[in-house]
Amino acid sequence: MSTITFFHNPMSRGQIARWALEEVGAEYEVVPVAWDAKPQALIDVNPMGKIPTIVHHAADGDRTVTEGAAICHYLAEIHPEAGLLPTDREKADYFRWLFFAAGPVEQAVTGKAMGFAPTSEQEGMAGFGNFDRTVDTLEWWLDSHDYVCGDRFTMADVYVGSAVDWGLMFGTLPERPSFTAYATRLRARRAYRRGKELDGMAGGAA
Repeated sequence: MSTITFFHNPMSRGQIARWALEEVGAEYEVVPVAWDAKPQALIDVNPMGKIPTIVHHAADGDRTVTEGAAICHYLAEIHPEAGLLPTDREKADYFRWLFFAAGPVEQAVTGKAMGFAPTSEQEGMAGFGNFDRTVDTLEWWLDSHDYVCGDRFTMADVYVGSAVDWGLMFGTLPERPSFTAYATRLRARRAYRRGKELDGMAGGAA
């Protein structure tokens, strides 16, 4: 039995978890999820039926983890040998930008795609303020950092990098030099390319 059960559809945020699983070298089994026929096993552990969802079959019982950012960090925690956890010095940047991508970036990009733009009066209520401010803030950081924590790749880069990678591919983020350079560095990683290969996407490993 594999250590992890991974509920997945390749045309989804499940690609984030796939990349993370490959980065840590996890032993996992994929359970395919069709949009119009979600397996009962997924509903049983996540009533929302959302993916990615993983079930870690630990020695003391099964542990279910949902939400892309949480899955990424959890995998880094249970596979410390992969070296993707932050050092004490890196923790502030690691968690700041991991949750910035999961919160403001996700909200800003989704809101714009759906045609929602808060008025100046509403910006204080919206967690992302507005789209331009969110994007400018992410650019500000990546302008002076090769990776989220500086010059070293960590698990936070899987999540933040996925947001940038998808944003550039689908046009939901603007083409900016720091975004393009960051995505190029990430796309060269073996685990990234292996994940794309397994999902039948362009850019897979040779």
